[in-house]
Amino acid sequence: MELRTMQALLRFGLGRRGTEPPPGDPAAGLGNQVRAPAPNAPAQSLAEALAALRADREEKPAPGKSRSRALFVRDAEAHVAAALTTEAPFRERLVWFWANHFTVSVRRGQCAALIGPFVAGAIRPHVTGRFHDMLLAVMRHPAMLLYLDNAASVGPGSLVGRRTGRGLNENLARECLELHTVSPAAGYTQEDVTSLARVLTGWSIDLKGEPPGFRFRPGAHEPGVKTLMGQSFPEGEEGGAAALAFLATHPATHRHLATRLARHFVADDPPPDAVRAVEGALRDTQGDLGAAAEAVTRIEAAWRPATKLRAPCDYLIASLRALDVAEPPPAALGALRLLGQPLWAAPQPDGWPDRAADWATPEAMMRRVDVAYAIAGKAGALDSDALAEAALGPLLRPATAQAMRRAGSRREALALLFASPEFQRR
Repeated sequence: MELRTMQALLRFGLGRRGTEPPPGDPAAGLGNQVRAPAPNAPAQSLAEALAALRADREEKPAPGKSRSRALFVRDAEAHVAAALTTEAPFRERLVWFWANHFTVSVRRGQCAALIGPFVAGAIRPHVTGRFHDMLLAVMRHPAMLLYLDNAASVGPGSLVGRRTGRGLNENLARECLELHTVSPAAGYTQEDVTSLARVLTGWSIDLKGEPPGFRFRPGAHEPGVKTLMGQSFPEGEEGGAAALAFLATHPATHRHLATRLARHFVADDPPPDAVRAVEGALRDTQGDLGAAAEAVTRIEAAWRPATKLRAPCDYLIASLRALDVAEPPPAALGALRLLGQPLWAAPQPDGWPDRAADWATPEAMMRRVDVAYAIAGKAGALDSDALAEAALGPLLRPATAQAMRRAGSRREALALLFASPEFQRR
């Protein structure tokens, strides 16, 4: 298999499945994934999740025994299964990328049941659509509204605020500006953070509605016109939508998103011309994420092998795909915890890091060796030489191939493959 073909499967995809035929034209194959209709994904019901959250609040179950936790585990396993079996791995990688960009973490326990529906409803449908549509879906989703406390944010001058004395919560506004859209490079101020928080007052949830979900609560909304980064926005729900549209298409947002995409697909410190190429695609299309993804595939530096260390989730998925595993083994979620990247559990709203330095500590790499040996036990009667060729092709180093041939068992040979430097990178 040609090097460029393998790079399409590793850098842009999720690792080659042993039975996966190589694409005839690597770049064209990636473009087809972007332009094709979104494939079917596991159905994850927001109404079911909100019902579980409501029941847990009423019943107060013991830790680890809640309905929300059960739904979280089910949806997390389905998310891993989709990555193992997808026939559009570039598109699926984009789902994981954007879900990390808009992190919602199970570390806020009340969000547990909502994360699967959040990824399915607010992220997955928009990964090749317009960023504005994704941003609006994210900001209206109960998972994000609970995670960053906007569901309880009240305008001080609103009817509810005057009656109860409750006030603003700026968490969602702050992270929207800092992480999701323009970034600090735009030069916004604390006054802008407060203004956006006022814009978003009343954006809340209703657990008892028919259907339950997002609700705009006029009585909690701060009245009056608000000014954000020099632009004025009217009161009401439409003012919030207009503010998000402004942020989604801001040049600083295009630059920020381009930098993150280039870091993920090109290099930890992407060259400026790579960032400019993606930024230009976003600018020229008013935030078309499919166009941005295709722009990444046209960057020559993105095709250089082994410039990115696989993060733990990447590493586990690639290992299981190499073995043609279709269903995540029971220990998969535990393995991610052991590797230091438990699924949907980033410690902070900025998500998981995307640089090798954050994952390549000696302790972390030793844990990968342990996991490599455990994964190798799932291989059954698979031929280790054939599997190595299928998984890495021209990237397989002679030293690794020789070490595998000298191994005392098939399991040891595959453990050496999964622990090899070339398998650790994409």
